[in-house]
Amino acid sequence: MYFNIKHITTALLILFVAASCRKEIKERTSNTELLNPANIDADAGAWKPILLASPDEFPVAAPGATSGPTYTAEINEIKSYQQNMSVADKDRIKYWGAGAVLRWNEIMRDLVAKYNLPPYQNPDGTYPVPDANNPFNNPQFPFANPPYASRAYAYISAAQYDALVAAWYYKKLYNRSAPYKINTTFTTYLPQTNLPSYPSEDAVVVGVMVEMLKLFFPAEQAKIQQLATEHKNARLMAGMNVRSDIEAGEALGRLVAQKFVTRARGDRAGAAVGTPAIWQQMETQTAATGETPWTSLESPKRPPMLPLFGRVKTWLFDSTTLVTKLRPGPPPSTKSDKFKKELDEVLYYSKHATREQVAIVHFWADGLVTATPPGHWNAIAADDFIKQHYSEVRWARNMALLNMSMMDAAIACWDAKFYYFNPRPAQMNPEIKTWTGLPNFPSYTSGHSTFSGAAATILGRIIPERKTAYENMALEASLSRLYGAIHYRSDCEEGLKCGNAVGSYAVARANSDGAN
Repeated sequence: MYFNIKHITTALLILFVAASCRKEIKERTSNTELLNPANIDADAGAWKPILLASPDEFPVAAPGATSGPTYTAEINEIKSYQQNMSVADKDRIKYWGAGAVLRWNEIMRDLVAKYNLPPYQNPDGTYPVPDANNPFNNPQFPFANPPYASRAYAYISAAQYDALVAAWYYKKLYNRSAPYKINTTFTTYLPQTNLPSYPSEDAVVVGVMVEMLKLFFPAEQAKIQQLATEHKNARLMAGMNVRSDIEAGEALGRLVAQKFVTRARGDRAGAAVGTPAIWQQMETQTAATGETPWTSLESPKRPPMLPLFGRVKTWLFDSTTLVTKLRPGPPPSTKSDKFKKELDEVLYYSKHATREQVAIVHFWADGLVTATPPGHWNAIAADDFIKQHYSEVRWARNMALLNMSMMDAAIACWDAKFYYFNPRPAQMNPEIKTWTGLPNFPSYTSGHSTFSGAAATILGRIIPERKTAYENMALEASLSRLYGAIHYRSDCEEGLKCGNAVGSYAVARANSDGAN
């Protein structure tokens, strides 16, 4: 890895801060209030899905009668659990009772942080590529870098949303009351609502997670199965669902998830690493224009990070829109006065950033062993969504909008990065030392800026009273890359502008999905 002494010291600081932040999140959310939606969104089964042709694309059989011996046996199962509940069982009920979408999003962020480590070089100076077919090999699969993370967050959030829309459709169709509405001889440990319990919304989310995480984090399957079982049992122990609610929900979630897995296997992300011939062609094409092409400053030189990620299939617009409407114009020529002025500005911040500016750099760094910039925005959104008392289906809808916009922002940003192949400031002036290490891909445009612009735009649509706050956060995140001596000003400004434009496509979807 390319680091000077300052880089090494800063990197260690970032790891400490990241660990502290994760500890803070776990401590805070372990005491999160129980999910008690202000609106159960009873008609969410009519909302527009993302991939499903219709909410009833996958059939769910009608539930059994609540007056027969089978249902009585299911009630007795709840009672048997409650007779032998431990303090740990009650803690698990409280933990999962904060919300299925919330908890699994937190688990996702922890997984991304765990796997956000680049492979170390081989003895011959080459770099191995993580292999999805051998996830336990060295290097581990995946390397959960920002584009990979944005894709994982997007697919999982979108699948949760479609599965929950389908669940709400069948809830309304069959209208089977929750067990505590039918039988009052046991205790409920979570807030009661008028939402029908068949199929179980929590089990739907479990079914999605079990299937989707086989794709994105295959080495974690045993742990995910353990968490899935814990989550389902918590619902039974809490008296919120009977076994048939759980089984129908999990089966539905798994079926919906497979549709997203199929899309993911064909979205071109598997080819995003490219080949040495492609990397060389990009460099040669840039040099042919008379500009200085980007090069890795690591020793030995590391291959660029996912240079073909800009060709991955988007969610909110097509590839023509990406190129004709979202790709920014060229950066300042490396021979121009404007470029020299921007390079001098980066050098200034490299040497003279204020304490406040360095604090901003570290807050938004989101580097190795963190949930990445998309994960940071997921955490921001989750904190705010808790206060809104959303239903599970609205939680999922909002997370899907946020994460589809950030995956598309990653695609748009990586398209620009490898189309222009612009050099980093530290490449153009060796006096420049960054405050947080040096990303191993071209400079223009800034990923942090693009992610943040997209996130702020859609979050401002979801919670309008926080719109200005989100915009200010996005601007600060963008400027953090200039203060950190990682990006030129034009990288940040154009990235933020592109992110805002990407976010507007998510806003358009939000305006037409029927959830208003």
